[in-house]
Amino acid sequence: MSQPDAATGGVDRERERLRVVTQETRFALLQDVLGHPEQLPTLKELDYVNPSKSDSTIREHLDALVEVGVVERVELPSERRSRDLPHVFYGIAEDGRQFLDRHGLLRAEDSLREAYDAVEKTDRIAAYESAPRPDR
Repeated sequence: MSQPDAATGGVDRERERLRVVTQETRFALLQDVLGHPEQLPTLKELDYVNPSKSDSTIREHLDALVEVGVVERVELPSERRSRDLPHVFYGIAEDGRQFLDRHGLLRAEDSLREAYDAVEKTDRIAAYESAPRPDR
């Protein structure tokens, strides 16, 4: 593991990020984001694949991941929104991807996608999964 330089926030920031991402629920959410076909799931999709967690708990953990810059909240532009489809998504931030890669946390991306694809989805969740996503 290489030492982060000042440009990435230093050792203290790196430790804090590791503490945040290795908490069990947050780590599971990261795996779900990475496994999603577009790597931009909605809160409803994350709630569906984490049935033992409430949506407020999931939102709290996503907020923690956003706060440390590993995940970003991405919105579909208003002109591309549809009434019955989601417009808020969660994805790995560019700096977050570099952080995860630095710590070997992206090695299972293909396996995570296969596992996510194997989940049986309701029609509503399938519609959410195929909803338009913002360009990144």
